[in-house]
Amino acid sequence: MTIAKEHVNKLIHENSPYLLQHAHNPVNWYPWCEEAFIKATEEDKPIFLSIGYSCCHWCHVMEKESFEDEEVAEILNKHYISIKVDREERPDIDSVYMKFCQAYSGSGGWPLSILMTPDKKPFFAATYIPKHSKYGLAGFVELLDSIKETWELKREEVLNAGDKAQEALIRSEKLDIKSINEDKFIDEVMKNLYNVADFKNGGFGDKPKFPAPHNLLFLLRYWKKTKDENLLKIIEKTLESMYRGGIFDHLGFGFSRYSVDEKWLVPHFEKMLYDNALLSYTYCEAYEATKDTLYKKFTENIFTYILRDMTSHDGGFYSAEDADSEGVEGKFYVFSPDEVKSALGEEDGERYCKLFDITEKGNFEGKNIPNLINSTLSELNNHEIDTLREKLYRFREKRVHPFKDDKILTSWNGLMIASLAYAGRVFHNKDYINQSEKAVKFIIDNLSNQEGRLFASYRNGETNNLGILDDYSFFIWGLIEVYLSNFKIPYLEKAIELTEKMIELFWDEDSHGFYLYGNDSEELIVRPKELYDGSVPSGNSVSAHILLKLYNITGTTEYLEKAEDLFKAFGSTAEDTPTAYTFFASSLMTKNTPGSQIILCGNIEDNEIQRMLKVCYKTYNPFRIVLVSDGDDKLKALCPMLGDKAQIEGKATAYVCKNYSCMKPVTCVDELEKLLND
Repeated sequence: MTIAKEHVNKLIHENSPYLLQHAHNPVNWYPWCEEAFIKATEEDKPIFLSIGYSCCHWCHVMEKESFEDEEVAEILNKHYISIKVDREERPDIDSVYMKFCQAYSGSGGWPLSILMTPDKKPFFAATYIPKHSKYGLAGFVELLDSIKETWELKREEVLNAGDKAQEALIRSEKLDIKSINEDKFIDEVMKNLYNVADFKNGGFGDKPKFPAPHNLLFLLRYWKKTKDENLLKIIEKTLESMYRGGIFDHLGFGFSRYSVDEKWLVPHFEKMLYDNALLSYTYCEAYEATKDTLYKKFTENIFTYILRDMTSHDGGFYSAEDADSEGVEGKFYVFSPDEVKSALGEEDGERYCKLFDITEKGNFEGKNIPNLINSTLSELNNHEIDTLREKLYRFREKRVHPFKDDKILTSWNGLMIASLAYAGRVFHNKDYINQSEKAVKFIIDNLSNQEGRLFASYRNGETNNLGILDDYSFFIWGLIEVYLSNFKIPYLEKAIELTEKMIELFWDEDSHGFYLYGNDSEELIVRPKELYDGSVPSGNSVSAHILLKLYNITGTTEYLEKAEDLFKAFGSTAEDTPTAYTFFASSLMTKNTPGSQIILCGNIEDNEIQRMLKVCYKTYNPFRIVLVSDGDDKLKALCPMLGDKAQIEGKATAYVCKNYSCMKPVTCVDELEKLLND
């Protein structure tokens, strides 16, 4: 039985789109707050904690079946205190209870359903729960009745289970700190990825398939080191197959979160900012490595989507778009042949349907997800096809759009900033660099304070929640990429300032590595450290990456030492399941690979410096750092390793160091190119 909007609960005062979606449920939801825990203690009730996010399909299903249902609401309101959490606003809470769920049930996901004591100790976990038993799952009504009875009759057992859960979580955070054979570990990551690679369809493992761009970034680096062409084959097969599939929106562009089949045809249709940030970065790096212009086109397609649909007027990037519209998953994205022909006309419609696999039978619940799985990509290099795509896109725009989660997250914005700035550098596109600068300004103006404390999310003029490690490390990555693209000193200064603050707030002086939440934040039942590189790389993996970048830019040895301590702290953990830590492995590879450092002395606007920069970026080398110094004293103070490097006789001058050896400076573009190619 569904309900009307006469119900209002405490979520009505929240800012999160996800929490507001539940503000009119008959369930007496609380946000995560002290009031809820005090009430649970005073009324001697267990807590039902539900964690999800606004664009989660199964979260919507559970809401419709249970949280909008008067029968379920009556049970929850009478016997439980119910708390809702937006995992994107509070990833710290999500991390703690997801680890419990994975240990308790052997799997995880969202919605995350936790039953816990008033002092926040969990004793039961599940993900989606149907109202009544089905799909082989126990029903929510039966479960709540059973837990209520257990709470009343076997309280001591429940409390003991909660205590043991907390103890187990604390034990799981203890690290076996020891040195590992780093090169052997990197090789193991490669071998394990290679063994599960799908050379037919691209990607890794069986369905469902996630893009996992950090797997591809790792393989690109390993390929650069070894020139193993089999690795390049799986990289290119994956990048091309994902673009061909229905996981990519061939009308409006942008990638959905994952594919339910092995061919990348049928996605879960929600689009996440982090996926599109990391995938655009990966396609751009693949272009730099191979010079295949299709990868440049794919990167630009993603940016078209982000800058058109997912960017606020003042430069911040929105979080996600839902899978559902009008209550139906994928409805916005699918077509029948008749719909295509009504938009394009009979002849053009037939042609478009043939190219994009749109048939009477359909490939998704009687309708069609446009895809290019059985077409040649060369057919796309056709102005006429672009015109038809644009026409059908405008036709689709008249439909009811999926919900857009317009909160702006510091962490995911950092990833998008990094991708835009990097692509701006590789494509020589100042517009992308300008967009990245605008987003940086938004974060600094709206999501940080004068003490360098970052906040996690922003919406409707309101900033919420202290930033966690991901907010710092991802945003610093973005700042570094912007600096390496425009060489404006304030971006480097801010990256250094925030790195120092990150170390102050999150670093574990005893066991090393970074905690997920800061020493000034709310204390949870355990203080976790995240290393697993899941849908996004972990904050620790990215921290290692930025520490090494800053060491190579500034020469400050503290950054290298911190990175080495981090690798030692987590090395043993990563050894157990190497493919779960591919971004960590990429950072480790950067540390262990002799790279090159190129310092160009002169004004960034000088034509000769610009020509030298183009030569530097002509070849792919992820282990290279390129800097431009105009002799500014402030820059020399930030980067002591610049030393006395300066222009020779007033000419643009290049200093090149490779394999721990520096060469004689050159003042001619041709000489620089020869040095780099030797």
